[in-house]
This record gives sequence, C-alpha cells and structure tokens, in this order.
Amino acid sequence: MTPRVRFAPSPTGYLHVGGARTALFNWLFARRLGGTFVLRIEDTDEVRSSTEMVEGILDGLRWLGLDWDEGPKVGGPYGPYFQSERVDRYRAMADRLVAQGSAYYCYCTPDVLKAKRHAGVDKYDRTCAALSPTEISAREQAGMPHAVRVRVPEGTMSFDDLVHGRIEFDGAHIEDFVIVRSDGHPTYQLSVVSDDVEMAITHVVRGDDHISNTPKQILLYRALGAGVPQFAHVPLILGPDKKRLSKRHGATSVMEYARQGYLPEAMLNFLALLGWSPGGNQELFTRDELVRTFTLEGISGGSAVFNPEKLDWFNQQQIAMLAPGELARRLQPLFSAEGMWDPAYLGDRHAWFFGVLELLKPRVKRLGDFLEHGRFFFTSHIEYDAAAVAKHLRIEGMAEHLTALARAFAVLESFDQASVEAALRATADARGVKAASLIHAVRVTVTGKAVSPGLFEVLALVGRDEVRRRLQAAVELATAPRS
Repeated sequence: MTPRVRFAPSPTGYLHVGGARTALFNWLFARRLGGTFVLRIEDTDEVRSSTEMVEGILDGLRWLGLDWDEGPKVGGPYGPYFQSERVDRYRAMADRLVAQGSAYYCYCTPDVLKAKRHAGVDKYDRTCAALSPTEISAREQAGMPHAVRVRVPEGTMSFDDLVHGRIEFDGAHIEDFVIVRSDGHPTYQLSVVSDDVEMAITHVVRGDDHISNTPKQILLYRALGAGVPQFAHVPLILGPDKKRLSKRHGATSVMEYARQGYLPEAMLNFLALLGWSPGGNQELFTRDELVRTFTLEGISGGSAVFNPEKLDWFNQQQIAMLAPGELARRLQPLFSAEGMWDPAYLGDRHAWFFGVLELLKPRVKRLGDFLEHGRFFFTSHIEYDAAAVAKHLRIEGMAEHLTALARAFAVLESFDQASVEAALRATADARGVKAASLIHAVRVTVTGKAVSPGLFEVLALVGRDEVRRRLQAAVELATAPRS
C-alpha cells in the first residue's frame, strides 16, 4: 500500500520538538515508500489558535525541509488544509451518524452534567439516548440546544499498534463521547476522523498521548463504514530528569533553535534518533540516508530523552562537514545582524575568511560561536578581559618585550605562521623571558582573551599591520596607571 500520512498540528503554539519529530517520522515514512505527506492545521479552537502560530509552524517545517505534497493552491506552492474551513463537512458527517443511529442528540446542560458528576456518576448515563422521538421533537421545537454524542458499544475494542503491538480497551470505561458541542462546534474526535476519511489517510503516526483517543476514533471510522488506518504511536520525549519535556528543560520552538545557531541538518539528524534506531552504530545521517533507512518498525516503545549536549555534538559535526562557501552563506545573516558582514568575505577576501572559519571550526558548537570565539578577527576594537590583562600584560618588563617583538615582526620578509613563531621565540630568547610568558601576553594583546585558537595561526590571519597596531595598544595598556 502506498502510504498517505498527515501531520496535523494545532496552532495554539509554535512548532516544538515533539511536533517536529512527529512531522519528521511521517515525512520520512512517506518519502521512503513514495507516499503522500499531508499537512493539516487543526485550528478549530478559535480562542487559542492564531495566524502567528500557523506561520511559526510553517516556518519550522520549511527550516527543517519537510515539504508537504497537497493542499489548497492559489498562485503558488501548496498551502496546508485548515480545519476551520471544513466545519460544514464535519457537521454533515455528524448528521449522518445521527440519522443512522450511531449518534444521538444530548440536551443535558453543563449544569446538569456537573450535578451528575457531583452525584457520583463517573461517566455519562445516556439519559438522552433513551429519549423517544416525541420527546426529541418537543425539545427541538422548544429550541433547546443540543450536543451530539456517539453510542459506544459494549465489549472490548482492540487495535494493533505498529509500535506497541496489540492494545485493548474496555468499552465499559468509555462514555458516549461528544462529537458536536451544544454551540455547534465539532470536537477534535469528529474533525480528525472526518478529515482522515476524506483524505484517505492510511497510517496515523503520532504521539503516545493520543492512544486514549484511538478507540473513539476507531468507533467513528467503523460507524462511517470507512477503512481504519494503521496506527503507530510514538513514545513521548522526556527531559534529562525523565519527566515530559517542557520549557523548564529549556525546550523551545524549532525556530528558536534556528536562532540559537543550530543547523537544520543537525536538528533533523538529532530528532530522527529520538525514539528511532536504524540498527548498527551509525549516528550521522544525511537527509537522503534517513529516507532510505527509516522504518516504523525501528521506532522504540520506550520514551526518548532529549539531551542538549548530544544536539550540540550533532551540530558541531554538521558544521564541520559544511564546505567553506556554504558555511559562509549560513553565517552571513548572523554577521550582518552584528554589523560585521563584508561582501568581500564571499569575494576578494574569501580565501582569508574561509581560513578564519576553518581555524575556528573545532571550537564552535553553534553558528554564533564563530563570533563568540573569533570576533577579534572581524573588528579592530578589542574588548580585553581584565583578569587576563592583569595576569599577562601588567607584569614587569612586558611592555618592553612587546615593543621589541613589534620591531621583530616589522622586518619579517613573510608574515606567515612559521615566521611569526620563529620571531617570537627568538625575541623571548634574546630578552631572557620564557616564550610561554610572551605567547600568553601576545594572545591577550591580539584577541583580548587568555584562550584562543593557535596563536601563530591567529597572528598570520590577523595580519602584520593589525598585529603591530594591537601590540602598540597593549604597550600603552600595560604601562597605563592602574585605576
């Protein structure tokens, strides 16, 4: 069977990690088997849904590269389906269920239902299911509002979950559930089944928190005479404390991870392995490899733990694999936002810029780290770490040592890594100072920090003129009166 799957988020929040993983599993399953991936926005909650949240969901999917295959199309790419535009279909389906006796009108008011609960009635007692046609007619003529409830048959219901195996429910524990509220609004149970039937969905891949909805939806499929899709319920994602992932764990929207400097390739790779295993020891996958490898059978029945350090590792690996030109293009928006982008970085100065990026790569986990660790490459204004200055610059004789080093650098025929190292070590020997001491001082001089990539590589990339200027500034700093 060629699968037709759907991702159906509610726009009451942005696209978060759990939803993104559900979307990814559906997308991978469809792509591997040449199926169809449908995007459906379940926006029937008018109070909590918003256009901003819809755009946030779409932005997250686009950033991850999870494209969908059908939907309304007006002068552009496919848009998602919106349940708010399909309400009449749901009401018509409810009318059909009532007409065939699978559902009935319920005239019990909220106050009546509340009183029943207070009286110890743990589920609806089918008061309105027993109404005669005459009683129903009288209530309708009186204009009494009504909900629509589905008759839940007695006995055990079961289905074979593609992740958890056979799951059974006792109908005695399921009350006749509402599919249309008394205000005329269809409920989730009706709208989701109506859409799945009309869209010919063959597989429903979703979170474990929907397992309790499944028997109700199966009853609706059967009442409608429709085929029941296969279900695969994916275990929830937990935080490091083994509790359900939430904002207290630092969980944010997918696009927030994008703003924090994570690559979509890394997030995709990381999400795929949260609760799914391809078998074997491979961890790094391209998008195409994930498509070729993914199976629903590989989904684990146990919960997955969101490990931020592991996500950082994936991001670091993906950054390391980017070609210099592609990495530069990914960094351009970030540099531009900081006022540090120079078009020459992809033009006449690309060789220099690529060299800086390659030097910084081993130290970065996120894109922002390129500026965090290498800002001194892209600006002449150096922010000095006060502790580093006190420890390495404001020591006896260091100003004279730096002055001598500046003279040595000035006469070098070539200002490359080997030449500057030889000049620095020769200066240290000539002045009777440890090379390590001079190296530390020069590092603070040029970078403002006590820690940096290899100093001699840094000096060669910063360049002779700028290094000499910073050495002079450091001499002034080392000899300035302390405040």
